[in-house]
Amino acid sequence: MWTQLAKEVIDGKLLSDNEALAILNSDDDELLPLLNGAFQIRKHYYGKKVKLNMIMNAKSGYCPEDCGYCSQSSKSTAPIEKYPFITKEEILEGAKRAFENKIGTYCIVASGRGPTRKDVKVVSEAVKEIKEKYGLKVCACLGLLKEEQAEQLKQAGVDRYNHNVNTSERHHDFITTTHTYEDRINTIDIVKKHGISPCSGAIIGMKETKEDVVQIARALRELNADSIPINFLNAIDGTKLEGTRELNPIYCLKVLALFRFMNPSKEIRVAGGREVNLRTLQPLALYAANSIFVGDYLTTAGQEVNVDYQMLEDLGFEIEINEKQQALCNA
Repeated sequence: MWTQLAKEVIDGKLLSDNEALAILNSDDDELLPLLNGAFQIRKHYYGKKVKLNMIMNAKSGYCPEDCGYCSQSSKSTAPIEKYPFITKEEILEGAKRAFENKIGTYCIVASGRGPTRKDVKVVSEAVKEIKEKYGLKVCACLGLLKEEQAEQLKQAGVDRYNHNVNTSERHHDFITTTHTYEDRINTIDIVKKHGISPCSGAIIGMKETKEDVVQIARALRELNADSIPINFLNAIDGTKLEGTRELNPIYCLKVLALFRFMNPSKEIRVAGGREVNLRTLQPLALYAANSIFVGDYLTTAGQEVNVDYQMLEDLGFEIEINEKQQALCNA
């Protein structure tokens, strides 16, 4: 069943809502056949290559938004480290570490509603040097973006801009009230307009329904997001969603399979919360996804880097880096 559906998806089929829900509602005994179907799609577009990503938390805390999942929000009482926007030199130090660890995409992330003029200037200057010295793909995630800011980032060499929809339009107001779902869509549209690759994904496990999950996957297909990070809620004490524990490893794998079936040619990334939600089943995630974060996240710790590299080696997967990065590695 799933192998046949995978062939149809590769041939251009778009899943109906009922077919998508069938993936999430499938029997647990069907997990391996389902993942095999997802892998056939993944293999068609990406073979056995895996893209590695690393986060640089360029500004922590001090955010006026009220996002219920976030330890950096104005409503959170979580005891996190807080600091203003870091220097260009600190961003470059992170890029050097990323290069040395064969990271393909270096993600510069900052808390806040949106970047200041100074923030954009610091990022732009850093990106120009990163491109020259390390050849990394750079993804910026700085919040709601204005037209002129997008153009400045594009001219500096930013390849990708992340702005997650996070949840469905229906569920959005439960998660945050200080900006709208439309605000998020508008930033993605601005990014696309200025020729920057759009990265947008979801956080699963925030009391949404399975129907909501299907609508997120469909919305991201309609937005034509090139990269789709799938986060699994790691509920932090002191946030609105403190104590929320809805997920289990098998359901998380079904979600990843759904996003692969719904967005067959896109980069599907296992992102925040994979360690605590997928646990010992983490390797199976890469039969649907083709990308992972390596190292720590924004305010929570990730898995030891050597464990991730061992996992990829044991799976027989290959780390993907671009030609310029490879040439600099060989120099």
